[in-house]
Amino acid sequence: MRKFFAPFLAAGLSALVSLGATFTASAAEPQPLVSVSWLKQHLDDKNLLVLDIRSAIDGGGAKAYEEAHIPGAIHSDYDKAGWRVTRNDVPFMLPTVAELEKLVGDIGIDETTHVVVVPAGVNFTDFGSAARTYWTLKVVGVPNVSILDGGVAAWKAAGLPLEKGIKKPSPTIFSATLNEKLLSRLEDVTTSETVKNATLLDARPASFFNGKEKAPAAKAYGHIPGAVNLDSASFYDAATNKLKPHAELAALAAQLPAQGPVIAYCNTGHWAATDWFVLHELLGRKDVSLYDGSMVEWSAKATLPIASSRTKWDDVLKVLGLGS
Repeated sequence: MRKFFAPFLAAGLSALVSLGATFTASAAEPQPLVSVSWLKQHLDDKNLLVLDIRSAIDGGGAKAYEEAHIPGAIHSDYDKAGWRVTRNDVPFMLPTVAELEKLVGDIGIDETTHVVVVPAGVNFTDFGSAARTYWTLKVVGVPNVSILDGGVAAWKAAGLPLEKGIKKPSPTIFSATLNEKLLSRLEDVTTSETVKNATLLDARPASFFNGKEKAPAAKAYGHIPGAVNLDSASFYDAATNKLKPHAELAALAAQLPAQGPVIAYCNTGHWAATDWFVLHELLGRKDVSLYDGSMVEWSAKATLPIASSRTKWDDVLKVLGLGS
């Protein structure tokens, strides 16, 4: 009898071991947003790379990094290192695959690296830098990426040690695998409603959406017709300089249509990266992409329509120096 059941017992034991391994692997999967306590615990992990992206956008940059950074962190200036480039006279676009392979490889990132992107942790625009860097790494095929919730500021507030000087990266060869599903281009946006039945999500403040002000590089006031507005700042808690709790993020996202693809945009694909990150990475809405050209590229095409609530009185106020 024992011999009869032995094969079944062995098979059952093997299945349990396999299941246990699955749970272990699942538990070990990098989370999109990690805490200071998590990073402290994992700082010495073999494949971990802490990527400090502070730049002029947050009032920092290379000097701030050199004066004090998380131990072992590599610095790559979000505004200067090449995370966004000018292409066809449109600024802040996603670099080419070749440019990204060099940028990512020179930092020392390959397909096995777990990258923790660290912003300054000072405001919602600064978080946008981290979200855009995270999105770029995902687009180019880096599978394991996280953002440090609260950034350098949270690390300092926790009283954790800081390091001075410059840690030089160890360059490696990185081969990109472009994830086209995360990226929308101009032609995708022009057919978004008729072909894809997509929701265009404008991540800018309402003043930009309504045409009361515009980015200097944009050619016109207003928004892409049919878009809905969900300001990226609404996802951010200015009191803690972190994203809001999951339940609050979900409640805000519930304003959007529940079905169909979502294409997030802003002026240059910076603020929109936060909307993409919240929807796609934290709330699990998988059919969400980012239009990196955003309003700057859209408004440069004179033939493309723009919706706006701007009035002649707004123009008069601008001339008088009382408006944008």
